[in-house]
Amino acid sequence: MDIKDLINKSADELKQHLLDLRKEQFNLRMQKGTGQLNQPHQLRRVRRDIARAKFALGGKK
Repeated sequence: MDIKDLINKSADELKQHLLDLRKEQFNLRMQKGTGQLNQPHQLRRVRRDIARAKFALGGKK
């Protein structure tokens, strides 16, 4: 998701988005551990999306 879209979201929406991203990150890590991860670049994408969401959330406080 683009940073411009994240900045326009409310704090509650950002927190929910961050929670969803963390769940996705967990699932990808479990797939990597069991050798089922076919697209390893997804880990990097999720990690960066988490950083973007945290950045946008920091500006809301």
